Amino acid sequence: MTDGITWLAAPRSIAYGGYSVLLTRGVDEEELVSRLAGAVCSGRRVLRPLGELTGEDLIEALEDEYGDYPEEAAVRVGRDGDWVFVVLYGLWQGEFESMEPVSRDGAHVFHLEFEEENGKPVPPWFRYFYDERLMCDFNLRLDRSWGSAGVDGDPEVAPQVERLLKEAGLPDENLSSEDAHRTSLQVVEHHFGLSLPRARVLEEALPSVVLEND
Repeated sequence: MTDGITWLAAPRSIAYGGYSVLLTRGVDEEELVSRLAGAVCSGRRVLRPLGELTGEDLIEALEDEYGDYPEEAAVRVGRDGDWVFVVLYGLWQGEFESMEPVSRDGAHVFHLEFEEENGKPVPPWFRYFYDERLMCDFNLRLDRSWGSAGVDGDPEVAPQVERLLKEAGLPDENLSSEDAHRTSLQVVEHHFGLSLPRARVLEEALPSVVLEND
């Protein structure tokens, strides 16, 4: 029995502001963080390890160092079986370019992101990259906001996911955005075998690194 990923659909499931997590195979923890630092829009960041911290400890450390609205992104990283995961904190919203380069050399990279407190509002997103190629990309609410309500990506992978979403009853205009979010997460969880250990993310201390401006 695994935790899956549907728990991410709960309000403020990880922290205020929403969630941004990567689930990966084919790349180790150190290399994953290094690749992620290279994907920052404003250029590569310097990695500053902070030791092992809980999520609350990391948020407090960022605020102590940079003020109430830190302009730095930070990550906590861990391993769960074959999966290496990263959870982002601080200013991650809009800070990263495409994750395609993070998936180089045959790595599988699944990026789940939701800017929950954005007033526009921005829907939650799911993106899957493999070997520097976009395999699957869609708005988890499938509500036509911010573009197409369909699934984009690889001509074999994307139609499979779209079919499974349809079998799960999506899109459904009568379904709440929260229920659509949760149902989409269930579909990709089962199809790709995704899981993020909830107790470890929310309660345990994990290696933490600030992606600091050079």
